[in-house]
Amino acid sequence: MTMPNENADFSTLTDAFEGAIAQLSEATEDTRKAIKNEALEHAAAILACEGGAQALYERVALYEKAGIFAKSDWGRPAILQPALAVRSLREGDAVLTAMEALSELRLLAVARGDFRHPGITAERARNFLTQVMALNLDLLSGTLSEADRERPDQLGEAVRALYHYQLEHMGYESILDSLVAEVWRILAQRPIQVDDVRQMVIQIATCLYDPDIESTTGNDDARRLVESLFAPSPGCAEDPGVTVYAERLQAMDEGALESEALGFASAMHDTGLASVYNAVFLRHLRSLPDGAGDTLIPIALGLSPTGQDALLCYRQLVYTLIDETVFVETAQAIYGLAMLLERGVLFSTPVAAGLWRQIGLKLSPATEDNIRLVCGDAQPPRVFLLAGVLKLLGQPLGVGQGNNPTCQSVIGLSMWADNDPDYLLQLVTWAARDDEVLTRFEGQHISSKGLEAGLAKEAPLDVDPVSLVLVPHLDRLYIEMGRLCGERDNDLHRWINPEFYGWWVGQGFAVVADPKTGEIEDHAGFVRHFYACYHPYYNGNVPVIHSQPAGIAVTDSAARYVGRHAIAILRVALDPDGEMRVYFFNPNNDSGQDWGQGIITTTEKHGELPGEASLPFAEFASRLFVFHYDPLEHGNADAVPDEEIARVVELAYESWGKEFDTD
Repeated sequence: MTMPNENADFSTLTDAFEGAIAQLSEATEDTRKAIKNEALEHAAAILACEGGAQALYERVALYEKAGIFAKSDWGRPAILQPALAVRSLREGDAVLTAMEALSELRLLAVARGDFRHPGITAERARNFLTQVMALNLDLLSGTLSEADRERPDQLGEAVRALYHYQLEHMGYESILDSLVAEVWRILAQRPIQVDDVRQMVIQIATCLYDPDIESTTGNDDARRLVESLFAPSPGCAEDPGVTVYAERLQAMDEGALESEALGFASAMHDTGLASVYNAVFLRHLRSLPDGAGDTLIPIALGLSPTGQDALLCYRQLVYTLIDETVFVETAQAIYGLAMLLERGVLFSTPVAAGLWRQIGLKLSPATEDNIRLVCGDAQPPRVFLLAGVLKLLGQPLGVGQGNNPTCQSVIGLSMWADNDPDYLLQLVTWAARDDEVLTRFEGQHISSKGLEAGLAKEAPLDVDPVSLVLVPHLDRLYIEMGRLCGERDNDLHRWINPEFYGWWVGQGFAVVADPKTGEIEDHAGFVRHFYACYHPYYNGNVPVIHSQPAGIAVTDSAARYVGRHAIAILRVALDPDGEMRVYFFNPNNDSGQDWGQGIITTTEKHGELPGEASLPFAEFASRLFVFHYDPLEHGNADAVPDEEIARVVELAYESWGKEFDTD
């Protein structure tokens, strides 16, 4: 492809693009790929011209309708990942770069309200673009990097033009403030995957301290983020590098080391991020003769009395976990270990034994290859997997499915890490060592080996190490259980969930729509039953003992039906303002979502624990599709106010209910 020079006829390029898009609308399967590539080449050429981004923006509806994103990940914008988007934009060829650029211009139009897309809300589009721009903040500088300059066909300049166009329309002066707020919003959920967040913090640091970049952000929130990674303690206040820091530690006395420990603990628990310097420090403490650093380890981990007791009871195990797991490349496992101790997980005897087995576990060649593919080879695969285990056991609500349709499996990981961690360790052992997971369904033994792929047709590459190893097996098993159900007279989740997740899943089951006809049957009765089972005012003040799987009807910001989605109900309680809320686990990587009608799931400021999403009870009930309950516990359904039921039903009917036939 030849890019235009300064004298290129811009209108000729846009006409050619529109012509290719028109052909794409009518293309057959045989001709579609060639026409699509031609359109993308024209788009790349337009983007490199002055005013090119605006021209493509004005044609968003045109190329979306023509199906340029069809049968690709870009066709499902809600699953797109910022880090992968940056790679496509900055490292791809002209066709791939153009595809990503068109996608981002489409999301910009959604974020600004100029275009409505059924697959993503304006809020999620803005959050996505904010993160992508965060990872591209180096483009704020007046000069392109060597890598960008060397890209063929002026692609580096084209991408920078796109970036500045996005900044102009999303608010150039406030981008860093928005970015800082976005990072804190994500960190409030305490995800176990933080690579993207780390990259965003690196870009914030670049802008804060680069004299060539004009920044309006100098607030404490930004500096707390930057310092948590690069200057969490006095000894590394100027970010000297791990080699220099390791040398400094050799000369520190006990008082200086204690100051370091306090600094690391404060920064880590403030943000949920562990610094590479923290890893160097912990390894130094372990290297001191005669256990001289042992008293500082609980300080560096920021442990409460509960965590300290767990460490003292299982001292040798914890020290071995540090020795085997904590390296610069796996520093985030430190936070996972600290939270594991804080949760008191080790006080369950099988968990300690399971972790000892995990430490010495020999991985299968296939497992090692998969982990190397995703995590690299800076450490052996067993180290990355063990680090992933610590993070999941320490942060059960921090696991997410990313862009994979495996919400049922991820809910299982979270439930087991929280309720049944020794079972989770058994599953990881089978999957990692034997390439097989065993279970039962209604008395019949099932093995994941040999089963066809489930909903995830390809191995996930954007997930944590435990999910990478285990989710493909769980996904296949879940689908196999559905196959074994055969034809039944109710939603198959009724039988699958208790067998798949565990004994604590309620044997009672309610679904709002008939599985065979799709008709909503007695919606008011369904809602009343949910109130009687879960609302403390009507169920005898019985709390949610174990998290319960449930299904919701997801809607976008315009309250339009998107599809069904699995979540887990964690608890029901009054928030700080005295409003009854449902707190739940959403296996997406980001639980803050706008479901329309003013229903916005929140992740903080309403009594949420890290990793929880919440909604007022009625708003949650309005999106509920299926739920489990204990059939032997009977609430007072008659006490639920009729007007409350009517409100919930109306919210449902005026949103997702429009897609279903009602009685």
